[in-house]
Amino acid sequence: MKISFLTKNPGMLMIITLLSILFFTGCNGENHERPNVILIMTDDQGYGDLGYHGNPHIHTPVLDDFAEKSTRFLNFYVSPVCAPTRSSLMTGRYSLRTGVRDTYNGGAIMAADEITIAEMLKNAGYNTGVFGKWHLGDSYPSRSIDQGFDESVNHLSGGMGQVGDFTTYFHYDSSYFNPVLWHNGKKEKYKGYCSDIFTEEAIKFIQENNDQPFFCYLSYNAPHTPLQAPGEYYDIYKDIDPSAGFGDNQLPEMNEKDKEDARKVYAMVSNIDDNLGKLFGSLEKLDLVENTIVIFLTDNGPQQRRYVGGFRGLKGSVYEGGIHVPFFISYPGKFKGNQDIDIAAAHIDVLPTLAELCHANVPGDRIIDGKSLVPAIENNENNLEDRSLFFYWSRKYPEKYKNVALLRNNIKLIGNTDFNSGIEDFELYDLKGRGEYENIISDEEAMAKTLKDELDQTLEELIHEEHMIHQPPIVIGSQYENPVYLNRNDASGEFGIWSQEHIFGYWNVKIMKGTYNLRFKFIEPVPPGGSMLLETSPVFNLVRNEKQTDLIEMKSIIFDDLETKFLPFYRVGHTRYFPFWVEVEKK
Repeated sequence: MKISFLTKNPGMLMIITLLSILFFTGCNGENHERPNVILIMTDDQGYGDLGYHGNPHIHTPVLDDFAEKSTRFLNFYVSPVCAPTRSSLMTGRYSLRTGVRDTYNGGAIMAADEITIAEMLKNAGYNTGVFGKWHLGDSYPSRSIDQGFDESVNHLSGGMGQVGDFTTYFHYDSSYFNPVLWHNGKKEKYKGYCSDIFTEEAIKFIQENNDQPFFCYLSYNAPHTPLQAPGEYYDIYKDIDPSAGFGDNQLPEMNEKDKEDARKVYAMVSNIDDNLGKLFGSLEKLDLVENTIVIFLTDNGPQQRRYVGGFRGLKGSVYEGGIHVPFFISYPGKFKGNQDIDIAAAHIDVLPTLAELCHANVPGDRIIDGKSLVPAIENNENNLEDRSLFFYWSRKYPEKYKNVALLRNNIKLIGNTDFNSGIEDFELYDLKGRGEYENIISDEEAMAKTLKDELDQTLEELIHEEHMIHQPPIVIGSQYENPVYLNRNDASGEFGIWSQEHIFGYWNVKIMKGTYNLRFKFIEPVPPGGSMLLETSPVFNLVRNEKQTDLIEMKSIIFDDLETKFLPFYRVGHTRYFPFWVEVEKK
């Protein structure tokens, strides 16, 4: 019937053919139905680490030009530290909803059932790639390749050279050079400087996917510590005084270490700037500029004292210097560009914004805290008026009322006090007035109480989220990852667990029934005459050790299906040693 109908109606056949051509043209990225997306995030680059934001020392011509041509959100916010920002960026949800509560201590593992931008766009026909820092879980099912990315080149944990990234940790002062990275979940050796490598891999991904819509998440680990830059970039800044050339109250007092750190950071940022020049150049060569959304932002404020655009506070703080970051978005085929948007927006808004622009479906089975920024960009419409933004950070778990804030209509309530404090112990600021340099709590106590009631309700809701109560486990023994590496970044236990030898630690795991070989690696060789113990409630396994060694094995351990704490330690007399990492391989 269908063929007969079309045969008898050639005009209808022509219309259907034309519609099909238009549809498939939209799918391959050559019109605006399915724009490409490049999301660029740098690590610990503050608001002031751009020439465009008034820093006379730093050389960022590519980013300055990009900012000039883009839509600039003047009041854009993120979380005070890395992993919470990244989980909110990827999901459009406050990080505590996703299970992410910290940068380590086992608190940087995002729950597997979260839906990321990559998964959302993949369902809309996009190819997806991530290059650089992930920091939302290093084992199945929370790796980037488990969360919607087709192509992935990552380092582990929160940064190269950190304890969780054991493939670069022992390189110390050269960890950013010639690293071992993880390509689609497998270790692979690379040559060159890390930011160059991530850019090259991103460009290669774009070139290979230029005939269909793609999502490229280029997530630099620079300028995060350790502060390492190629020599030619450091030489640009080696003789400058990063504290000179600013007006009064423009930056915190800087000692000599702060100044040297700033020189290294500026060198790392200039290298990123050059790499972005290469990236943007590749878009021009492929004729993709018009139909590609490019977003640039940073994940939090600077870790070290330097120019922060006049804001108060640094990374880790809910003051503006810790959470107020650059945000530039460009879409030449749709947005006019070179405009400023003065409303308060945040990382949680990126997913719904991209959903609208890319004609993708926002997840409908969960709370999405963000809102689309498209009305603001296209029509200067403030669809975010009267919305509140919540900020917090404390090590391991939220603390009431330590380093928490609520922002509503340019009025910001901050708590840096005890859990049972009265309203007079809070801080209240008018960001359109004197900013965070004049506490108006005594004059606006009623307003402060209203904001505190909302802050209390928000905090109470978030700390009782399912993924906060039941922390996302690492799955051991699945078909998707074997062996599994348990690293220090994902370890729970004592407060502030990092590289210490004599500390109590464990991993939250879900073990699948089977027989396993285990290897326990220590930072330093442990003494002979002790025992390696593994507690996986309700079973202990033990093997004796009679030599000085930094690697102990347990072979042919049989596990039943089990969700438990994976708790290993080496014991000599009354002294205990916690492994640096553990390899668990299913036979």
